[in-house]
Amino acid sequence: MRVLVVEDHAKLAGRIAEGLRDAGMAVDVALDGAAALAEAGRTAYDVMVLDRDLPAVHGDQVCRSMVGSANGPRILMLAAAARVDDRVDGLELGADDYLGKPFAFPELVARVRALGRRGASAPPIVRRGDLTVDRARHRASRGGRPLSLTRKEFGVLETLAAADGAVVSAEELLEHVWDAHADPFSNIVAVTMTRLRRKLGPPPLIETVVGKGYRM
Repeated sequence: MRVLVVEDHAKLAGRIAEGLRDAGMAVDVALDGAAALAEAGRTAYDVMVLDRDLPAVHGDQVCRSMVGSANGPRILMLAAAARVDDRVDGLELGADDYLGKPFAFPELVARVRALGRRGASAPPIVRRGDLTVDRARHRASRGGRPLSLTRKEFGVLETLAAADGAVVSAEELLEHVWDAHADPFSNIVAVTMTRLRRKLGPPPLIETVVGKGYRM
């Protein structure tokens, strides 16, 4: 899942981003509304964690812009005000969910995951042959054997499993599993794929489609 955290307090933004990364998500950060719009224009995010009170461009305007865009992200709006009227206002702007500050971090993670599942076509648990991918709990097993995967390996496996046999390009994997700091000219996808295949073991589950990408 690719997430954009939009929060003008850099320390809080960093903490939210690190916590979501620990939960297995690819996360980018924008510190104001203008930067958020620019990032969203370059990258297809699954979820945007959006602070309402932002400099440069207000969070309300960012929300309206995302709702009006094609294939825009699901939006979890954050705000210090947690009165019913404020929550209603945020939801009426087009936000998918609203969380008041301060918040319990496990709840934030759960809400982001729920929004990501809402925007995806694959169910929380995906099975392909003897492979089971539990997207909600971030676990995978093959033939009943738990797989010890890194966050990126799980992200690649999850994306391929959710594609239901469709070819997924290296560019698509890079966009959905890695964040903005990934070098698009590196072989990081191929290296991760090699490690993942080794951990999955025989018989091979992932096919390389020459010149196009990978499929399961």
